[in-house]
Amino acid sequence: QVQLLESGGGSAQAGGSLSLSCAASGDIFSITVMGWYRQIPGKERELVAVLVTGGSATYGDSVKGRFTITGREFEDTKNLQMNNLKPEDTAVYFCYARSGGLGVDYWGQGTQVTVSS
Repeated sequence: QVQLLESGGGSAQAGGSLSLSCAASGDIFSITVMGWYRQIPGKERELVAVLVTGGSATYGDSVKGRFTITGREFEDTKNLQMNNLKPEDTAVYFCYARSGGLGVDYWGQGTQVTVSS
């Protein structure tokens, strides 16, 4: 079992910056992928950025060049730095982790990010 706890987020103006942090607990050495997704009401959850254990980061097309995910392998915290924010970045951001073996997905509670124009 893996538990995820997000922190950070909040409100910013367009062009500003925010950061998110996700702390994992439990069976953290089973995690093979960890990162962030976001969801706008009425729309499907979409990829923001994930880190693959032993691999590199993958970013959603809409955030490439603006967002950066950081965190070391097998460390329990991943951070998301969001720069040059746009109003369309407004969403609930969910921390995500996939546990190896059976490939079980875990989600955090979500944290709101609001960007005003």
